[in-house]
Amino acid sequence: MSHNADISSAPCIINPRAAGYKWQRNFFLRRYLQRRLKGAPARPPLSKDETIRRAGELSRNNDFLVVVGGDGTVSDVIQGIFEAGTSGRVRLGIIPLGSGNAFRRSLGIPKGAKQALRLLNEGRVKPIDLMRVNGRVAAFVNIGGTAACGYFAHKNFAPGALGHFLSIWPNLFFPRQQVEVELRDGKDRRGVPFDRLELSLNLLDGIVTKTRFFGYNWKIAPHAVADDGFLDITFFTLPAPAYVSLAPFIYTGLLQRILRQRYKARKVILRGRRLAVQHNGEDLPYQDRIEIEILPKAIQVIVPA
Repeated sequence: MSHNADISSAPCIINPRAAGYKWQRNFFLRRYLQRRLKGAPARPPLSKDETIRRAGELSRNNDFLVVVGGDGTVSDVIQGIFEAGTSGRVRLGIIPLGSGNAFRRSLGIPKGAKQALRLLNEGRVKPIDLMRVNGRVAAFVNIGGTAACGYFAHKNFAPGALGHFLSIWPNLFFPRQQVEVELRDGKDRRGVPFDRLELSLNLLDGIVTKTRFFGYNWKIAPHAVADDGFLDITFFTLPAPAYVSLAPFIYTGLLQRILRQRYKARKVILRGRRLAVQHNGEDLPYQDRIEIEILPKAIQVIVPA
């Protein structure tokens, strides 16, 4: 679908804290975007709840929103749009300003602010799938070891990529957990369809996603397709030391291509004890039951033509 809109006056939601307060630190970038985005607010929201609320309010009165920030900000804006009930109408433009920006990379959106700004005028509208996890909207969910390391990273004093790198070491000691898995309406890695599939796993890490990339450019799901109507599901059941030693192959997606525990499904239910869970890199409370379902063609995003 082509996209024809003048984005100069489109309402914007900006995260001033993204990438170590890059919006505030980089005067020239800030002035450049403010001159070209007349809808940029004088006072950007400073909290998650405020971002969600403002996104909902703006989406009720506008057909086009621009978000300037990282994956967390994009996630909050999408949550606000869903809570307002406007996801089928509103088009979302993204100017990456975060540290990881995995969401934009999975959709081919340029990293540079000038190129991303040009795309908002020249790109096309692409309806993409999302998922719902325990009532929240997400593009990416991780369960187990990686989520537990994320808990540690968010308590770490080191910022950005360094903090995430330092958080890898707890994975060396993370125990595999007994998890019962139920997959519905899907197909296995060979493409064989099933209506319902039950698995009993010693799970180290589980990835349920609609995007190929995660965090700092981890190509965690090389087979994920943003609009195919299926969740992309990968289970890592190898011991923690082996998982860490194979990190370079996981980072580039090579290991995932040969894993047996890889599926597509429209719904997945996991049951265990105190499972660590993150959605879009945000910590959730420990869960004993996790239910994730596909939301097909849930949001419209401006992507390269």
